Amino acid sequence: MKKNKPTPVSAEKRKKLADLLYNLVPEEQILSSDLKGVRLFRIDEPAPKAQKAYEPGIIILAQGQKKIFLGSDVYTYDSGNYLVLSVPLPLECETLASPEEPILGIYITVDPTSVGEIMLEMDDVRLDEEELPKGIYSAPLNDLLTDAAIRLTEALHNPQETKILGPTIVKEIIYRVLCRKEGGALQALAYRNRKFFQIARALHRIHESFDKDLDVRSLAFDAGMSISTFHSSFKAVTNASPIQYIKNVRLHKARILMLQEGLNAYNAAIQVGYESPSQFSREYKRFFGTPPGKDTASFRTEQEEKSGMDADKVIAI
Repeated sequence: MKKNKPTPVSAEKRKKLADLLYNLVPEEQILSSDLKGVRLFRIDEPAPKAQKAYEPGIIILAQGQKKIFLGSDVYTYDSGNYLVLSVPLPLECETLASPEEPILGIYITVDPTSVGEIMLEMDDVRLDEEELPKGIYSAPLNDLLTDAAIRLTEALHNPQETKILGPTIVKEIIYRVLCRKEGGALQALAYRNRKFFQIARALHRIHESFDKDLDVRSLAFDAGMSISTFHSSFKAVTNASPIQYIKNVRLHKARILMLQEGLNAYNAAIQVGYESPSQFSREYKRFFGTPPGKDTASFRTEQEEKSGMDADKVIAI
């Protein structure tokens, strides 16, 4: 028997979700809602491929398109496809948007606890504990997930409904994502895939201690793996070697310090663990495509011309 292909979400439902988000986010910005872990965002201008740092979450777009590049893999999310990240990942991102058709979206933060609580109530979860899923994937939106996103945005229009209905709808969205055949990366995040959980824990340590002296041997030891197993498992999840991932995290953290807190390149380099500011400048230019001083100057010029997104632009959506 042939499996039915997923039915595309109707144009009517996509428009309804977009209209609701237009009302909530009338100008270009990243908006933290009154519901914990839920952000809304609008982007009016296109942007070429650039380095971004993504947090674990589920991203649903009502309009517009973004493309994520991870090595040779490309992940597209738009009004027909959602994106899931089960671990924090430095990525390259391309934005397709315009003032006439801006990107409108919802970002729902996920963590092992919330995922695990839902999985404990699911009776039919079947996982391959040896399979090591990647920390990112995109999948087609269906009516059930779109309907939940519509109800979430409707609830966000009313403070009381946000408080009472919001958490339940967020739980439903996570549940709907977990139920899809592509949901293994989120399922693995909870606790049933030992290797994935060990790598996720190592990533957490890197993000918490990026300014410290981190080496592959100690990370592997903490994860309870041999160096070779840790290295291969780490790359399978993140598509980067541990050393490259640490470097990428430090560069992103330094950029945030310069853009949001006004630090100069020298002080930012020292704070994120670089001993040589000149090495930091070289690696920053290689990674972001422009020297740190020029990057921060152009960002501040853009802020003066357009205040909508402000320093929140360094938060990937």
